[in-house]
Amino acid sequence: MRLAAPFFAALLLPAGVSAPVQPTDFERAVVEEMSDARVTPLAYARHLRELRPYFEGTLWRLPGKVPLRTQEGVAALDEAIRFLETTRPVGPLRFNPGLAKAARLHARYLGSHGLLSHQGADGSGPAARLDRLGRWNAIVAENISTGEEDARMVVIQLLVDDGVAGRGHRRNLFNPDLHQAGAGSAPHTEYGTVCVIDYADGFVENR
Repeated sequence: MRLAAPFFAALLLPAGVSAPVQPTDFERAVVEEMSDARVTPLAYARHLRELRPYFEGTLWRLPGKVPLRTQEGVAALDEAIRFLETTRPVGPLRFNPGLAKAARLHARYLGSHGLLSHQGADGSGPAARLDRLGRWNAIVAENISTGEEDARMVVIQLLVDDGVAGRGHRRNLFNPDLHQAGAGSAPHTEYGTVCVIDYADGFVENR
């Protein structure tokens, strides 16, 4: 997803949303897990294989979790496994605190309003929101995960990409032109939790 947007000098926080705190262990772990998947896709395929026995048709009965009704069932999981077993490794992702700040602001907005969208309160997209915080290079992208509080399961959700035509979340995750990422999470009124991940070729936060 290649994006361009005009520069905005000031960061506009949605009403009722306070400034972000320092990245949490969970948010850092999400980026680490994504990096592991990119660098060692064959090894990551094994994590997905361990989940196959928990499918009953389109129902995914993972231990300790509420059963999840998927659109594609085990077929999407198997397709993700084949992708991981045949794709070339790409470079690691480096955690970027500025990207994490932007991601967390958007996660808080989505969570407090019960939304699931790449559009902010003022209609802004990911690139415009990053413009308010700093300078990004060449390309940016954004993924959104819901309902998962375990970093590995967030990444597995993005890799399987159940019901998403073109597997856009997976393509973002494995885009070799994206070298940095930041994750931001927040409670969500509809899905329990939401995790936004912002990616860039490079990002330098305003001082």
